Amino acid sequence: MVAVTGKVAVVTGGRRGLGAALVDELLARGARKIYSTGRSSYVDERPEVVTVELDVRSEESVAALAKAAPDAEIVFTNAGVMVPEPLLGGDLETAVETFDVNVFGLLRVARAFAPVLAAHDGGALVNMHSVLSWLGGGGAYGASKAAAWSVTNSLRVELTQQNTLVVGVHAAFIDTDMVAAIDQPKATPAEIAVRILDGLEAGETEVLADDATVAVKAALSGPVENLTFSVGG
Repeated sequence: MVAVTGKVAVVTGGRRGLGAALVDELLARGARKIYSTGRSSYVDERPEVVTVELDVRSEESVAALAKAAPDAEIVFTNAGVMVPEPLLGGDLETAVETFDVNVFGLLRVARAFAPVLAAHDGGALVNMHSVLSWLGGGGAYGASKAAAWSVTNSLRVELTQQNTLVVGVHAAFIDTDMVAAIDQPKATPAEIAVRILDGLEAGETEVLADDATVAVKAALSGPVENLTFSVGG
């Protein structure tokens, strides 16, 4: 189990949406300091929050964050992108960038912070995935989240020796700018942040943050044709 009270955390993509809700919930649970990142600089007046500019596509930028946060004990890899384009008809460069952010960005953060977490008794690495990790029809975003899920599962194995808890979080649609145009039921960022931190503090290795995600995970043993997402479906 990893208690939040008194801990130092990093939240990538902490400027808005779920990331901002995670920062709020960490503070509510007594986190001592939070490094919150955005793709551009911004200000947070709360004394416990240290804002840092970060581009997860850049190894140099990620390394600079790890150097700036040598006291980090919990790392939330939340930064991500979604462009609703099909794999065949969409722009290939958009698909490449989606993977660069959602998969390799996650891996860059994990590689940079693994030694930092090891220096603090292991700590925890929490990676945001999606219900679309398990559903076809999500374009490059869903494919990238499926890859990120696999990366997280392998990181869990590799980080066991240093006692780092690796948590994979799956959620359906959250009411953020990223999915504003999608007509589906949505949870609030605050609700999902609570469930993520409840799971972290309970020592769970996988957090299924809503009923839709629980149902899809249970369907993985069934026919692959049933694992399909469509807007309005």
